Amino acid sequence: YWPAAPVKECKMRLGPLGIPEIIIIIAILLLIFGARRLPEIGSSMGKGIRTFKSALMGEEDKNRQDESATASKSGDERSPY
Repeated sequence: YWPAAPVKECKMRLGPLGIPEIIIIIAILLLIFGARRLPEIGSSMGKGIRTFKSALMGEEDKNRQDESATASKSGDERSPY
């Protein structure tokens, strides 16, 4: 006869926020902005995030192009021996 293993309590958490905290935040947002404005706010935030990501990717691409151009220029100056 083995004693029953202690049951671990499973709490769903998203980072520092749990389900109750997220529900409270959503309720406050509904009270402040109303149900009609929340989809508009969400879509505009999504567009802003996409724009920000594309700007970051553009900067990374630009930096990579600059590095490859610099490497090819310095590679041309080297002797093959």
